[in-house]
Amino acid sequence: MTGPRRGVLLLLAALLCWGGAGQAQAVGYRYWSFWDRAGDRWTYATEGPSLARPADGAVQGFRFAVSEDSADATYPRGTARFAEICAHTPARAGHKRVALVIDFGTAADAPGAETPPKARTACAVLAPDATTAEALAAVAGPLRYDSNALLCAIAGYPEKGCGEQVAATDGKLTSAAKRPTAGEDGGNGPSLGLWAGGAAVVLLGAAALWQARRRRDA
Repeated sequence: MTGPRRGVLLLLAALLCWGGAGQAQAVGYRYWSFWDRAGDRWTYATEGPSLARPADGAVQGFRFAVSEDSADATYPRGTARFAEICAHTPARAGHKRVALVIDFGTAADAPGAETPPKARTACAVLAPDATTAEALAAVAGPLRYDSNALLCAIAGYPEKGCGEQVAATDGKLTSAAKRPTAGEDGGNGPSLGLWAGGAAVVLLGAAALWQARRRRDA
């Protein structure tokens, strides 16, 4: 193999490895996820707690953890049955009862030196049209929200932070600076893997052109 061709192929291999490594790096967020209980299973809620209006007898949950996305999110632990959670909360005329499961997560998911409280359950008694956010405020305050109405803390936990980005280092998730914004890696802009892939395509075309010219001139 001649020098120029070998150099092109080596550079191509390096870029492919570089792009693959960038795509393989896991990126997630540390946040409170919101869940609905259907029978014996948790399902990721399709709307936020400020919009959800659970029916009487509903069971809903919150879990603080590090997750890459909704498909990777960790659901609340423990049993979650309405009859048990609301056993000592009698029904009231003109009101509904909603059972809540609040799981503060593990030490591995905790930000900084904070220690997660023990998981708890609560039975909220609410007006018929009340939202899940109102139920949560009634039984697990204080709540903390950011300027975009993202739920940051339940019962004061965590004390700081709100949905911060977490990146993988040596196979483990560790805190990163912040959530990505448009144009950054992980946001709406092109990723490192995409740039590397585009460069690889260009190099493949250059290699093919070089080889064609070499055969034509031979």
